[in-house]
Amino acid sequence: MPPASPKRVGVLALQGDFEAHRKALAAVGASVVEVRTAAQLDGIDGLVIPGGESSTMLKLLDAENLTGALAEFGGRRPIFGTCAGAILLAKEVTRPAQASLALMDIDVERNAYGRQLDSRVTHIATEPEFGERTRPPSDLEAVFIRAPIIRRVGADARVLAWYQGDPVLVEQGKHLVATFHPELTPDLRVHELFMSKL
Repeated sequence: MPPASPKRVGVLALQGDFEAHRKALAAVGASVVEVRTAAQLDGIDGLVIPGGESSTMLKLLDAENLTGALAEFGGRRPIFGTCAGAILLAKEVTRPAQASLALMDIDVERNAYGRQLDSRVTHIATEPEFGERTRPPSDLEAVFIRAPIIRRVGADARVLAWYQGDPVLVEQGKHLVATFHPELTPDLRVHELFMSKL
């Protein structure tokens, strides 16, 4: 029997550090497509929305007629959002309020840890379920860059990791968000977890 074809995973490549995600996904066996148009969503198994500047990303999505296409894609396929990507997937966004794709029942406050100077690299605690679904160790190295804070997690969403009492890695069904940047560390377990959803 021939080996299975690698999963095709898109990385939204309008703005932000999509290149680091491309490398991490390739390292866990994905066939990676850089997505800049709605047509490029056809034929991919999942999508990563990288960090960057969420309000700028929204303007670019509208300019490329991608907003509606992404919402429709997320209704049937998994999306993983990091930092700004987590903001775009949230149901409600504050500080300031802005539009979103509303694909996950979470509320997010933008730039809640402070300015660029307040960015940090730390270790975060994970829930036992994360350890059961990935490889050891149980904690994760996390890079926070002008990170949002998840202020509310709906009943259908599940927190997989915490930092200073706040949820920082959350899944809901096929979707996944991280307020940190797993693509900036050599630890590939968060990307592996997303791949398991495809």
